[in-house]
Amino acid sequence: MKSMSIRKNIPGSGIRQVMEAALKVPDAIHLEVGEPAFDTPFFIKEAAKAAINQNYTHYTPNAGLISLRESIAKHIEKQYKVPVVPEQVVVTPGAINAICLSLLTLVDIGEEVLIPDPGWPNYEQVVLGQGAVPVRYRLNPDEGFSPDFKDLEKNVSDKTKVIIINSPGNPTGAVFSKETIISLVEFAKKHDLYIVSDEIYDGITFEKEHISTLPFDEDGRVIGIFGFSKNYAMTGWRIGYAVAPINIATAMIPNIELLVSCTSAISQKAAEAALNDPRSPEFVQEMTNTYKTRFEKAYQILIEENMKVYKSEGAFYLLVNLEDTGLKGMELALAILKEEHVAVAPGSTFGPSAESMIRISFAGSDEDIVEGVKRICHFAKKHSNKVTV
Repeated sequence: MKSMSIRKNIPGSGIRQVMEAALKVPDAIHLEVGEPAFDTPFFIKEAAKAAINQNYTHYTPNAGLISLRESIAKHIEKQYKVPVVPEQVVVTPGAINAICLSLLTLVDIGEEVLIPDPGWPNYEQVVLGQGAVPVRYRLNPDEGFSPDFKDLEKNVSDKTKVIIINSPGNPTGAVFSKETIISLVEFAKKHDLYIVSDEIYDGITFEKEHISTLPFDEDGRVIGIFGFSKNYAMTGWRIGYAVAPINIATAMIPNIELLVSCTSAISQKAAEAALNDPRSPEFVQEMTNTYKTRFEKAYQILIEENMKVYKSEGAFYLLVNLEDTGLKGMELALAILKEEHVAVAPGSTFGPSAESMIRISFAGSDEDIVEGVKRICHFAKKHSNKVTV
């Protein structure tokens, strides 16, 4: 039998590794997963049931139902004051698929993609999976995890093709300012790069307004990535979308045919309801308010315990620096799981700059978050080089 060619350089997700380890701890408190602790609103589920009864159980066009693409175009235009036509919209099975399709369309083997550090681990996985080269650029924790433009400049080469940006950020909770977004677009223009702008958490911000990259695209280099998973608690429906210049959107369509043919018709009709039902904005706001309250509870406990924690401005994550414990990466996360029965995401899975950190998701219940954070503080004090209990 001929030997198989297996790509061995794609790292696994540290988040998933902790999730699997936590399955062996029946009473574990789960703070590792980016999963909304809300059910999909009933009116969205009812729309899906109606779609089944109306026989939306067949193939759709590769890029999605025209009715959904029209709804998305209207939504983006209303939300961000930027003209969008349905031909710019590509519907995909989740936002990660939209990122994959964008890079598959834009990047050749051996070309380089700038990815944030710390940043969602799937960015590195996608780039490596396509035979491209991920190059990390630093987000400065002392500046609210804004991009370090000096570091960006140092990491550009003649092979650099794309920069991935993410705001609101995972794992940082950072929401980039308008000035930062404009500077990133200007940086991309200067170096003739495409921007893949991951804005999946665009509906979940606390005090700062989310600024989309799309309105500042003057020459067709920005692909905006959005979805329904986080804003409407629809993770299991697997539906997201890209908004791109028409030439790029058109080039993405043959790749959709190769990978997935199309997104589930039922999920697409549910997504239409999410965008068009007048009850949706209230749901998103109530959910965001709940996340904000949970964040404030967790943050207050951590501050009172003199922990080094970074303030979140959006999404539903916060980073805690546990460098005083002397532990790093997966060793740190697994030690917390073993000793305190709390599952957290290891900072190292988001990049080298976060290897002494952990990411806490405050998407769970109030009780789990409060108790889990208290246990993390206990762990930190027990292991600290400076404090003993």
